[in-house]
Amino acid sequence: MAHKTGQDLIDEAKQQIEEVTPEQVRDMQARHERAVFLDVREPNEWNLGRLPHAVHLPRGNLESKVEAILDRDQKIVVYCARGNRSALAALTMKQMGYENVSSMARGFMGWADINGEIEG
Repeated sequence: MAHKTGQDLIDEAKQQIEEVTPEQVRDMQARHERAVFLDVREPNEWNLGRLPHAVHLPRGNLESKVEAILDRDQKIVVYCARGNRSALAALTMKQMGYENVSSMARGFMGWADINGEIEG
């Protein structure tokens, strides 16, 4: 059996989930759309800044803690630094029954690149 690389897994995840751009997220916020912004970066990354009102849950704790924090019927946008961990997290959440979950392409770096509001 051929082994998959980490990039293979990320690419496969991105084919199975919805991705939204930082620009689309900014538009969602401007429309006051109800959504939870889930930051799956590590604590040291979170401490450097985040989307306003984001919820923090590091990727390594997702499977064991997400159900206690987020309802399956909420609209959720997951993000990380560049959009790779968030794609994997969004796929995991989809497999766990979260139906309205997406990953922010380009991640927090993309958010900063468009001068999105940063908290913290």
